[in-house]
Amino acid sequence: MIEKRVVVFGHFGSGQNLSNGQTIKTKIVTEEIEKHVGKDFVERIDTVGGVKALPKLFFKCASALKKSKNVVIFPAENGLKFFVPVLNFFNKFKKRQLFYVVIGGWLPEYLKNKKGLAKKLKKFTCVFVETQTMKKTLQEMGFENVEVMPNCKRLKVLNEEDLPSNYEKPYKLCTFSRVMKEKGIEDAVNAVKAINEEKGETVFSLDIYGQVDVNQKEWFEDLQKTFPDYVSYKGVVDFDKSVEVLKEYYALLFPSLFFTEGIPGTIIDGYASGVPVIASRWESFCDVVNDGESGIGYEFGSQEELKNALEYIVTNSDTWKAMKINCLQKAKTYLPNVALKGLIDLLN
Repeated sequence: MIEKRVVVFGHFGSGQNLSNGQTIKTKIVTEEIEKHVGKDFVERIDTVGGVKALPKLFFKCASALKKSKNVVIFPAENGLKFFVPVLNFFNKFKKRQLFYVVIGGWLPEYLKNKKGLAKKLKKFTCVFVETQTMKKTLQEMGFENVEVMPNCKRLKVLNEEDLPSNYEKPYKLCTFSRVMKEKGIEDAVNAVKAINEEKGETVFSLDIYGQVDVNQKEWFEDLQKTFPDYVSYKGVVDFDKSVEVLKEYYALLFPSLFFTEGIPGTIIDGYASGVPVIASRWESFCDVVNDGESGIGYEFGSQEELKNALEYIVTNSDTWKAMKINCLQKAKTYLPNVALKGLIDLLN
C-alpha cells in the first residue's frame, strides 16, 4: 500500500548543528519537495551514522520502495556503493522511480574505474548533477539518464539599491566555506599579506568564515598565529544570515584546491549579496562564473595569479562594481523554485 509520495535518504544531521554543503543541500531540496508534494507525503530518513547505520538502512530501503512511488538519495562515495545496488535489487520487484541528487562535482571521476556501479546507476530514473560539464562527461560514459540540477539556496536576493554605494581602502574581502587547506584558505591569506606588504599599506582586509574542519584544527590554529591585524577568523554564520553578512564585502574569494567542485553554495551566497567572486578555475568554473561578468578566474592553484586578480579589482574598480549588479541577476537562477523544477516535475 502506498503511504508516501516521496522517501528521501539524506544527511540531515538530526540533533547536530551542521553547516556543510552536503547537509545544507539535502535539507533545501527536501524542503522544496515537501513544499510541492505536501509535508505529510514525504518521509525523511537520516543517513548519519556511517557503517553502523547500514543494517537498519538496508531494511529501510525495502520499506521505502514498498510505501512510496519515488525514492530520492543524496549519498557521497561510501553511501553510493551501498544505496545503488540495494535500491536496484529491491526495485526489481516494485518498479519505483529512483532519483540520485549529486552533491559536488566528484561523480564522473569516481565512476571511471567502477563500471559495475556505473551500470547499476544507469538503471535509476534520473541522476541529477550540478553542471553541464558533469552531464557531458557522464554522457560520454554511456549515461542516458542525466539531467542538470544546479545547486541552490533559499535566499533573499538583494535589490540593487541595497548595495553599498561606496568602497574604499581597506577593501573588505572574505572567504565563506569550510575552513580547511583544500579550500585554499592559506592561499587567500598569503595573497592578501603579499599585496599589503608590497604596497606598504593595508589595501585589503580579509575575514574568514566557516566551520573549521575537525581534522585540521591544529593546522588552522597554527595559521591563525601568522595573521596580521587585517586578517580575522569570524566563525560560522547562520545559513539565513549569509546575505546580511556578505553584502558589505567588496569581493568573495574562492581559492579552492578541489578541482572537482560542483556549484559551491558559497558562490550562490555571494551572488545573492551582490558580491562577485575571485575563484580558481576548477573543472566546472565556467558553469558557475561568467568570467568578467559575475567574477574573475585565475589559474588553478596559482597563488601568484590570485594576487594578480586582487590587484585587478583595485585598478578596475568601476568594472568590478558593475559586476555586482550582474551577480544579483545571476543569483535568481539558483533559487530552489527555479533550480529544482526538473526534479519536482518528475515526482508522480
